[in-house]
Amino acid sequence: MTDSAASKAAAAGTMPGPAIGNPIQRILVARGLRDFGDGLVAVLLPAYLLALGFGAAGVGAVATLALLGSALMTLGVGVAGGRAGPRFLLLLAAGLMTATGVGFALAVGFMVIALVALVGTINPSAGSVSIFAPLEQALLTGASSDSGRTAVFARYSLVGALAAAVGALAAGAPKLLARIGVTELEALRSSFLVYAALGVACFLAYRSIPVLLPRIAASGTHRWGRPAESS
Repeated sequence: MTDSAASKAAAAGTMPGPAIGNPIQRILVARGLRDFGDGLVAVLLPAYLLALGFGAAGVGAVATLALLGSALMTLGVGVAGGRAGPRFLLLLAAGLMTATGVGFALAVGFMVIALVALVGTINPSAGSVSIFAPLEQALLTGASSDSGRTAVFARYSLVGALAAAVGALAAGAPKLLARIGVTELEALRSSFLVYAALGVACFLAYRSIPVLLPRIAASGTHRWGRPAESS
């Protein structure tokens, strides 16, 4: 790679590397996928709970438990993140996202749905208040150069906002399914299966991120395990 190309990569917040791919791109893809899912279910969750026969109090309780669970898991990630590593925790979170979507699609009773909301990744606010954000941001910090970090986080925020908006717009899809004979309840359930499928896609995106290696200045190794260029 020429000096000019290396400078452009550094300015963009990316680092050249072999076929393992750019971790920043993988994280941006995963952010877009999960925020699309969050935007989708944030709009449909109240309608789904009402279709199951829940009252206003039940809908509010489920939303409260979902936010409480996200706060507790984020706190737990702050404690365990340094030991387990953000990549490993993101893989677990993506698996939990898939299980959450399946759980909401299959559960019918209040206690079961309340439990899934508490321990799952459903985000009724359609914002980044889940366990994913701090873990992704930790990886982005390690993968981006000092000069390009601001640009990387700007792209990260933009991708999330746009994906959440498109997800909210896609919340009208169950109405379209109802026009072709699908019942309202089944159409709403299918949205949570889409959420589960997005969890699988996020898992694959996180899985392709190389394992974060410590910076070893003596060996001249970059933090992502690639040889650092000599100055």
